[in-house]
Amino acid sequence: MHCVYLGLGANLNSPKKQLDNAIAALKKLPDCEFISVSHYYASKPMGPQDQPDYINAVACINTTLSPEKLLDLTQAIELEHGRVRKAERWGPRTLDIDMLLFDAQTINTERLIVPHYGLTEREFVVYPLLELAPKLILPSGIALHTIANTLPLNNLQQLPQ
Repeated sequence: MHCVYLGLGANLNSPKKQLDNAIAALKKLPDCEFISVSHYYASKPMGPQDQPDYINAVACINTTLSPEKLLDLTQAIELEHGRVRKAERWGPRTLDIDMLLFDAQTINTERLIVPHYGLTEREFVVYPLLELAPKLILPSGIALHTIANTLPLNNLQQLPQ
């Protein structure tokens, strides 16, 4: 079994409900075992500021799927929840599911980069991931808590459950 961490985010069409529905869909994935999900966090958008704030979380699953097959399935979940892929980077979206880590593998293909290229720079990924895996060492050899110690919160707020 492979341990996979997935970043979840939404800022359109009832973002909390979008994340709730995404988690329900992740729990039904074939050849996967849903392990846990972090608290939800409210965060400011990375890109254009003329869009609603995001709700983010990190989920952990175990799977026997290949990274590419899991990517296919998570992108299908995004589409089922109204995700439209536009050329606009960091624009608003109904649901975003990013593969953050796949075991300690480093993957760099046309379709997939793991660890996720922005993992260490995004508070809305680092802090929820730290909640699930406080002793995590990234494939680079750096401890996640070391990154969290220097990463500003940027108004990140843990939401009540």
